[in-house]
Amino acid sequence: MTFTIAIIVITCLVSITSFNRPEQVDKLSFWPYKVNNERQYYRYITSGFVHADFMHLFFNMFTLYFFGTIAEGYMQAYMGGKIYFVLLYVLGLVLPDVSTYFKYKDVYGYRAIGASGAVSAVLFSSVLFAPWAPIYVFFIKVWAILYAVLFLIYSAYMSKRGGDGINHDAHFWGAVLGLVFPIVMKPELAKYFLEQLTRLPF
Repeated sequence: MTFTIAIIVITCLVSITSFNRPEQVDKLSFWPYKVNNERQYYRYITSGFVHADFMHLFFNMFTLYFFGTIAEGYMQAYMGGKIYFVLLYVLGLVLPDVSTYFKYKDVYGYRAIGASGAVSAVLFSSVLFAPWAPIYVFFIKVWAILYAVLFLIYSAYMSKRGGDGINHDAHFWGAVLGLVFPIVMKPELAKYFLEQLTRLPF
């Protein structure tokens, strides 16, 4: 069993058993006010294992299934072990929520759930290794690097705009983490990435 499958199984079990149990979601969600006032730091991790509904869960796990397997393979081949994938996923649960914490630490009613930050990190690590790989967005084929740029612009814009109940900060910083993490761990990958960019598919 791959790490990707293991994460999906655990996330599905926790999420599905938390549906229609608001008290369980409250215990596991990322609640900046509680983190700030009661030092409940575990919420950085547990919030990534609960989702709002089946659609939210399916979208995240579907994306993780495809790109997680790819990222694991790349990290095994270019970084020396799949343990880097596990480390990336854990960091993807924690670091993207840091900006959210500072923004909402004094707002009692704000809570966030879902693995979107970690999934974004996994997806964008794949972009680093294969920037010209095709990605299908609503059945439209686009290059991974183009999708990455548009995604970052969109997430930054929606974060400033707000009002839709989605934690775009987690999406944005998860994506940045996915691009930066492999290079921090293995700096020679920066050269590899630039070489891949020069190999234009057209």
